[in-house]
Amino acid sequence: MPFFILILLMASCGRDNASDASTDINIPYKLKTRWKHDTQAWTQGLVIHNGQLYEGTGQENSWIGIVDIKTGRPDKKVVLDREYFGEGITILNNKLYQLTWKHNIGFIYDVRTFEKLGEFTYETEGWGLTHDGTNLIMSDGTEKLIYLDTTTLKPVRTLRVTDERGIVTNLNELEYMEGFILANQWETNRVLKIDPSTGKVVGVLDLTPLARDAKLEYSNSNVLNGIAYHPSTKLLIVTGKYWPWSYVLQLNQNNNEQ
Repeated sequence: MPFFILILLMASCGRDNASDASTDINIPYKLKTRWKHDTQAWTQGLVIHNGQLYEGTGQENSWIGIVDIKTGRPDKKVVLDREYFGEGITILNNKLYQLTWKHNIGFIYDVRTFEKLGEFTYETEGWGLTHDGTNLIMSDGTEKLIYLDTTTLKPVRTLRVTDERGIVTNLNELEYMEGFILANQWETNRVLKIDPSTGKVVGVLDLTPLARDAKLEYSNSNVLNGIAYHPSTKLLIVTGKYWPWSYVLQLNQNNNEQ
């Protein structure tokens, strides 16, 4: 069943769940439903493509798979050699890109066959990955977002992220949403909404209630990590490392248009 039909069928199951953030740039949201998630998945990246949910994981058993949202089970399409620690993933122009953490190497696959098409290198650690339709955008755990040309896979721009207090570090999992970059801040329950023209944080999504819910359900649940946006439904899917659920959120549209 196509993704957007499932969304519409499950939307009536939702309930309100306002964020706890105490900032005036807080982004309110409504929790529409929960999907099962693999509690053995050390989630590094989450992507929606052609109505399917793709997940990339890390640790010694790093894989990329297509997730059955009814069961949470992944159909593993790529399993990395144990020497590689998988990181962020994104899909652009029928290619699936995957970062690794400390090996300074990324992999490129045909998204239809998962055949490995090539590799690319970068000088920093690899953390999160997304794209704006033109360039890849990667994070390295600092305050920097690095734009990569998709032909040369070399840096063409570096964006420094700041808020009202100064630089914002620990940028991790990334997602592009309606002209803005969403970035999970590592080891927090915050997803930052970043203006790519300035690097300024213009919104904060505090997912503390979801992290608490996951921890109550499964005590080994770890940190928030995993953001996927579905533009047709304007719904956001978030999860975390070893979380038992992925959460389907509807963001406040007025705030989303700032």
